[in-house]
Amino acid sequence: MPTVKCFCDLSIHILTIAGDAGVNHLFHFWCTMEIKLTLLLFSLAFVLSSVIAEGPHTCPANHEAKCDGGSSDGWEGEFFPGIPKIKYEGPTSKNPLSYKWYNSEEEILGKKMKDWLRFSVAFWHTFRGTGADPFGAPTKSWPWEDGTNSVAMAKRRMRAHFEFMDKLGVDRWCFHDRDIAPDGKTLAETNANLDEVVALAKELQEGTKIKPLWGTAQLFLHPRYMHGAATSSEVGVYAYAAAQVKKAIEVTHYLGGENYVFWGGREGYQSLLNTDMQRELDHLARFLQAAVDYKKKIGFNGTLLIEPKPQEPTKHQYDWDAATAFAFLQKYGLIGEFKLNIECNHATLSGHSCHHELETARINGLLGNIDANTGDPQIGWDTDQFLTDIGEATLVMLSVVRNGGLAPGGFNFDAKLRRESTDVEDMFIAHISGMDTLARGLRNVKKLTEDGSLAELVRKRYQSFDTEIGSLIEAGKADFETLEKKAMEWDEPYVPSGKQELAEMIFQSSL
Repeated sequence: MPTVKCFCDLSIHILTIAGDAGVNHLFHFWCTMEIKLTLLLFSLAFVLSSVIAEGPHTCPANHEAKCDGGSSDGWEGEFFPGIPKIKYEGPTSKNPLSYKWYNSEEEILGKKMKDWLRFSVAFWHTFRGTGADPFGAPTKSWPWEDGTNSVAMAKRRMRAHFEFMDKLGVDRWCFHDRDIAPDGKTLAETNANLDEVVALAKELQEGTKIKPLWGTAQLFLHPRYMHGAATSSEVGVYAYAAAQVKKAIEVTHYLGGENYVFWGGREGYQSLLNTDMQRELDHLARFLQAAVDYKKKIGFNGTLLIEPKPQEPTKHQYDWDAATAFAFLQKYGLIGEFKLNIECNHATLSGHSCHHELETARINGLLGNIDANTGDPQIGWDTDQFLTDIGEATLVMLSVVRNGGLAPGGFNFDAKLRRESTDVEDMFIAHISGMDTLARGLRNVKKLTEDGSLAELVRKRYQSFDTEIGSLIEAGKADFETLEKKAMEWDEPYVPSGKQELAEMIFQSSL
């Protein structure tokens, strides 16, 4: 207002000097009206702002929405306004935003489905995935993203994440420290950023059943970790990694996390010519032992998990597969302190099936958690796709049921949308599909269990060991002399059919 009046007075003064009375009179009239109009607009704006302040500030989920007020991160209202809470509608439903096979409260084989499956949302793929690949730029720009990596943006993203879980009906989530909060200029500043975002997550968890299935530290993205973290050739990097894991364990504990994961994406080598493998393995073992000690010191009762992977990004990763990880834990006296987080796509990269890795972990008492995803048989890298193969899901659930469940572990969807899937609803559809697939696998295991044919086929195959001599062998009481006498007595043994095709027929009939 003062600016308008000042401009008008100056203009009239100039025109008076110029001597044009007609124009002077006209401009004086215009200025008077301009001042009145400005007063009117100012009054209307004040009234409107007062009215708006009294009601809820809601921002639609679109790129044009600019939201202020009501939240420190600049967004208020729903992040997914067009998405309802996902409900179970049964196998005949054609609604893509509904569960067809996952009925959380339904009891199967003595437990509710939600207790068998214990689903979790992976924060990094779901809310930090951009669709970028080595040959192409990002394809995803979610409505709530502002293009920054600020703390305010991290907090807004966290609130979107909690709304997503609430609508999906999932009460567990997994995170890397650097996915949920940005790096600072120093470690202290980085920790402060993490504390601020974690405080919001804690607040959002209040009054809900939501909590982390597990947390972890991102020890692979930053250039400081190019030679590894716990296996780095630089002691300064080793110390920095220890400080980062210490903080990540603390925040996981603070948020009520049930597990903590170590994925050593850089813990390996590119060439043995410049690598002291023995020293690096020793360092890794000392690092993990220090994590065990600190976990106990702060009273964190969650399970520590190692996630095997053969390669990528390193040429060779030290925890190549479940058997390699088991041997490592045995050698360094860490059995009993760690279990394994088996990822299906990692299993296939190591030349195994997911079922093989799960069984290897299970029979050695190490099956703690499953990263539920799959790869593409035509692609030789870690594609992290949602598991939608009913047969594979049934095999996975066979291992889980034989294990008595996964608690305190569960199924984490370490899976991402395809680069070409860019709608917000795709986030829900992908998780619904993955959850329904594993739920259907559980239902199939129920069929196999109640039918009993497959279990009976396996029992009959090994029934010769149910004899007296077989029992002695399994008890470790049959020496070579005793076995030689039996061989002489029996002469050439009878070898029956393995009935593989029948086993496959029985299995397929359950799908």
